[in-house]
Amino acid sequence: MIGNQFTEAVKRYSSINGGKFLLKAIFFDMDGVLFDSMPLHARSWIKTFKKYGIEIPEHEPYMNEGSTAYYTINKMFRKYQNRSVNSDLLEQIRMDKHQYMASLPPAGTVDSMPEFVNFVAENNIDCWVVTGSAQKNLIDRLNMVYNGHFERNKMVTAHDVKIGKPHPEPYLMALQKSGYHVGEVMVIENAPLGVESAKAAGLFTVAVNTGPINRQVLLDAGADVVFDEVKQLLDCRELILKT
Repeated sequence: MIGNQFTEAVKRYSSINGGKFLLKAIFFDMDGVLFDSMPLHARSWIKTFKKYGIEIPEHEPYMNEGSTAYYTINKMFRKYQNRSVNSDLLEQIRMDKHQYMASLPPAGTVDSMPEFVNFVAENNIDCWVVTGSAQKNLIDRLNMVYNGHFERNKMVTAHDVKIGKPHPEPYLMALQKSGYHVGEVMVIENAPLGVESAKAAGLFTVAVNTGPINRQVLLDAGADVVFDEVKQLLDCRELILKT
């Protein structure tokens, strides 16, 4: 059934784009897609904001996942305290969150994702990373953990962008950097802001719901199809190759 959903999503996307969709590359988000790091991010954000008098619910970090730290901080202060944050405080909060995150054990890979990445890479699908993260430890681990499929020159990170997700800038930059056209790329995301960013760039977007948010949120963000787990990506791997 999930295969039918994927096939229909591809047909819908292709019809909107003049029937042109020939897959040559996949742009992967990192946190929550390649690494199971979002629970660590959530704990760090909850602890950080509590220090500054803001109690956020557990699902909130997942709703803001993929954005830059500055975006998240500004958004939370506007939402929960109805005020803006000056640049010095922004940087202090960002550093506090970074320190909390660095004190936690390293994140493992998302279940079944190494198998999927190996499969598509071995079948000549180019693999790129487009992430709002600036975490050096995870960025440095990517190429090693994923068997050399994610070289540093095939990444767009928080260090490379000025605006970040949900703005299309990261994915537009990845298109420019990679040389691929819109109809040659599939995006794999797990967060609504990331989905919004990819769709604003005109890309076919698969959302894998690896967090505690309602799948409808991902559909409302514009995802072409939503998978409930990475295993469903594996179930569709032959269909993906034929795209």
